[in-house]
Amino acid sequence: MNQDEIFLREAIQLAREGMNSNQGGPFGCVIVRDGKVIGKGCNRVTSTNDPTAHAEVVAIRDACQNLGTFQLDGCTLYASCEPCPMCLGAIYWARPSRIVYAAAHDDAAKAGFDDSFIYQELEKKHEERHIPMHQLLRDEAGQVFREWVALEKRIPY
Repeated sequence: MNQDEIFLREAIQLAREGMNSNQGGPFGCVIVRDGKVIGKGCNRVTSTNDPTAHAEVVAIRDACQNLGTFQLDGCTLYASCEPCPMCLGAIYWARPSRIVYAAAHDDAAKAGFDDSFIYQELEKKHEERHIPMHQLLRDEAGQVFREWVALEKRIPY
C-alpha cells in the first residue's frame, strides 16, 4: 500500500467518524507534509452552524495553525471526496503542492450533496445569478487596494 492510499484512507475514516458523531456530513480531510499529518478535519457544518466548515477548510485551518503560516507549500491535501468550489478556492489560496481525493462530486450528489448548481452559477453574469450581485462604490474600494500596494509593512500572499 502506498502513502497516498494510507492518508486517503485516514481522510475517509475521518469522514465516517465525523458523520457518526453528528459533527456534519460524510467528508474528511488530512494534510500531510514530509510523511506526517499536520492538519485534519471532518465536516462540521451542522454542529457549528458554519456553512464554511467543510472538511477541507477545517483541515486547512488546523494545518496552518500547526505550522504557524498561511501557506501549505510542500503539502499534500487528501480529501475523502472531490473538493467543492468553495473548498477548491480555499485550497488554491493555501497553495499545497497537490490534492488527492477519493469519491467524485457525482458520488456526493447522489448522497444529497450536489454542488453542480454552483458551477452553473459561476458561468452566469452577476445579475443573472440565483443570488444577484450588484457592484457599488468601486472607486472607494479601489482606494483601499492602492493603499495596500503602498503599505511598506504588508505581508504579500
